[in-house]
Amino acid sequence: MSWTQQEIRELKVNRYLLVDDEPCRILSIQMSKPGKHGEAKARLEVVGLFDGQKRSIVHPVTHKVRVPMIDKKKAQVLSVHGNQAQLMDLGSYETFELPVPEELQGQLNSGDEVMYMDVMGRKKITKN
Repeated sequence: MSWTQQEIRELKVNRYLLVDDEPCRILSIQMSKPGKHGEAKARLEVVGLFDGQKRSIVHPVTHKVRVPMIDKKKAQVLSVHGNQAQLMDLGSYETFELPVPEELQGQLNSGDEVMYMDVMGRKKITKN
């Protein structure tokens, strides 16, 4: 299993959760007061880690959501071809290719160390 469950009231900004099986980073959380017959609700603005799509969800604060297990790992850049980087994991020595994020394009060189996230079998280069 590559995720756990948490109640919405336990979540914090810049943490992650799954929305429609897409890992998302929380941009903002707004809590509303409980109504006459209801419970407090939370409105979360999130952005997809891999698709960059913004989403908005509203749930009671006691609603359980799935939180992805995220492995942050280090890798060494072996080569860069256009916007693809060939990386070698510094723990397992596994090599793989990942797209270079827009904010890092033109800044990666062979021999550099980068951080990457491994989320539910998908990988992404992150800022150090």
